[in-house]
Amino acid sequence: MTEAYLGRIRNAIRGESLDGWLFSNFRHRDRLSDELLDLPSDSVNSRPWVYAVPAEGTPVRIVHAIESGALNSLPGEKKVYAGRGEYLSALGLLAGKEWGAHLSADLPIVSFLDEGSADTFRSAGLRLRSAASLIQRMKGLLDDEGIAGHERAAAGLYAIVAETWAFVDGAFRSGAPLREGDVRSLMLHAMASRSLETDHPPIVAAGKNAGDPHYDFSGQGAPIRRGDVVQLDLWAKEKGRGSAYADISWVGVFAERESERQRKAFGDLIAARDLAVAYIRRALASGRRPSGASVDEAVRSALIAAGYADALRHRTGHGIDTECHGSGANIDSFEFPDPRLLLDGSCFSIEPGIYFDDFGLRTEIDVYLRAGEAIVSGGRIQTEFLRCGGVVV
Repeated sequence: MTEAYLGRIRNAIRGESLDGWLFSNFRHRDRLSDELLDLPSDSVNSRPWVYAVPAEGTPVRIVHAIESGALNSLPGEKKVYAGRGEYLSALGLLAGKEWGAHLSADLPIVSFLDEGSADTFRSAGLRLRSAASLIQRMKGLLDDEGIAGHERAAAGLYAIVAETWAFVDGAFRSGAPLREGDVRSLMLHAMASRSLETDHPPIVAAGKNAGDPHYDFSGQGAPIRRGDVVQLDLWAKEKGRGSAYADISWVGVFAERESERQRKAFGDLIAARDLAVAYIRRALASGRRPSGASVDEAVRSALIAAGYADALRHRTGHGIDTECHGSGANIDSFEFPDPRLLLDGSCFSIEPGIYFDDFGLRTEIDVYLRAGEAIVSGGRIQTEFLRCGGVVV
């Protein structure tokens, strides 16, 4: 760990008015601790270790005698224990202070500390508070290089949507049979040709399958039939360590034109999506940092007022960083309410969706904050259905 990186950790601690940040691990259960401290995930971790970084002063490394070198790559004073009494005594050095720890009642994405270990820390006199905001500051905010990579990935995904719909439109015009798997295969090939990688194949959902937000299939999937809504959801990043994801969703119809019901639902959805961006920009212009929860509340209220209360299945968006579902603030007041503020470097999706028995719709854009401004990445956002036989991207 470099002095500069340790300084970033300390700045995050001070920014959240904590006394320190408590990292710990056992059998690599906490992948965030390994990642944030740049520790190998395949090292032996058969005994608990603790790494405590105070806002001021020297970090403390607490390690077991048979794995005393586990934290040698990190700066700080080493305390070696063999028995539980020695472990509790070492923890006692950290007593009386408030430490950020990897736990949260609301945010499972950052909650890796088990209750037993948390109880042990508390019994030793440590006060614990969720490190969710610390994690956001260290991992969930993109720097200039991260934003540039995200923009390149997003531009690639927008181009893939255009290429994909040209393929779908070609099948419609020719009358050739088309299945969900045909479309997904093309999208994966298009990603590979652009040196983009993904942690899961994109979603291609036709007809009633689009009513399942995380629909998946094996083999070639369902046939795409005339009049079907076709939901495309794709996410990827450039190859290489530290690359940031982009994640977008577009909706089309396998017909010359959508039905009136589909058109109205999509118009209401687009309005809710754009409301989110406008809400964020108004807040920033007034000098206020909105929380992820507050943005979701605005979008959700608008969709409920439009009559879609029973059609809502998920939050409005999620943080994006080196993982598609990242460690930054989620746009969520519903599933796991996220009170964290949207800071410069925050990158997140805005993806309201409404779902019915016979079809579903989701429109998704990515937004990042830079110098107090909310910027939509990638390219021209969707404002109307993708159609076949005439209208293309």
